Amino acid sequence: MTKVILTGLGAVGLTYAVKFNNKCDFFVLVNKERLQKYKLNKPIFNGEEQNFKYILPDEKFAADLIIITTKSNGLDSAIYNIKNFVTKKTRIISLINGISSEEKILHAYPDAKVLKSYFIGHSAVRNGNSVEQDGIGEIITEKDDFIEKLFTDLGINYSTPDDIDYSMWLKFTFNIFSNQVSAIMNMNFGELKKNKSFINFAKEIVREVRQIAEYRGIKNLEHLERDAIKSLNKMCDEGKTSMLQDILANRKTETDIFSGEIIRLGRQYGIETPYNKVLYDLIKIKEEANEHSIHTR
Repeated sequence: MTKVILTGLGAVGLTYAVKFNNKCDFFVLVNKERLQKYKLNKPIFNGEEQNFKYILPDEKFAADLIIITTKSNGLDSAIYNIKNFVTKKTRIISLINGISSEEKILHAYPDAKVLKSYFIGHSAVRNGNSVEQDGIGEIITEKDDFIEKLFTDLGINYSTPDDIDYSMWLKFTFNIFSNQVSAIMNMNFGELKKNKSFINFAKEIVREVRQIAEYRGIKNLEHLERDAIKSLNKMCDEGKTSMLQDILANRKTETDIFSGEIIRLGRQYGIETPYNKVLYDLIKIKEEANEHSIHTR
């Protein structure tokens, strides 16, 4: 049977672990600490406890597909932990937010097939070891015959756009303005959609991101603003972005791979990014306030 490994049982990870479980030779890769945690408290998806086959990094076999669904700050560990399972035939898909995880994985495993990919869909709600998700979503990935056949056979929703680079930058742009503003203002998707001032602010964010994308050689950017706003309108009104959930749960956010990445690239290319700088600074203020509240309890 096809061997599939997933590492990272957060909101997106658990959503897909459930989809792959019992449909192929599926394993969840964990360290010893996580293994004990999941033995004591099984992951719960939509109210049901889940039973997975867990493996540790010191085991060894050839994986056909590895899916990385950690948070961005767990990518380095994930790259190290999958080393015993990667061969020249292994496909690696990263569903981590941002635009840089594939480059890091490919640098570590230049002979593997690292596919540009991301998840798009309704937000999953994570509360401790429990995740709720309504099933609406898909993996967007570059064209690959093996992956397309595997996903079709297993009933995994996916699509393969003609221009995966534009598609990834579109998701990146959407995440930058929706995740961060929602986290700062404590707003769900419905509240963002109805707020004209937010829409105008989002357009300024898109303008900055587009300048960076153009410098990077991304094509077909003339409709980036329209498509990014359209992506927002597809989200369910009650949904909360992952970054808002992180702030509410006193977790560290991914602002470093959102506005932080745009600011870094802007400095590199000589492009001003004041709107992203404001978002980045406000998120850092939120994070520090959360950390202070934890230490003073």
